[in-house]
Amino acid sequence: MFAERLKELRIHNKLSQSQLATAIGVTNQNVSDWENGKSETSFEKLIKLAELFMVSTDYLLGRVDKKEN
Repeated sequence: MFAERLKELRIHNKLSQSQLATAIGVTNQNVSDWENGKSETSFEKLIKLAELFMVSTDYLLGRVDKKEN
């Protein structure tokens, strides 16, 4: 669920993988791997993603369907 939500939020916010990577301090390959379900992110990066997209970590992880914190 994380992979799908991340990609959906990135596209909705009109960010490229490269722009997202730069915004949270990771490589383009990290973002690609996350979106393709090849790897998982750290807690630190998960929190940065939630803050950037203004959603809860539970939403990103697929635990809830409500986007707001």
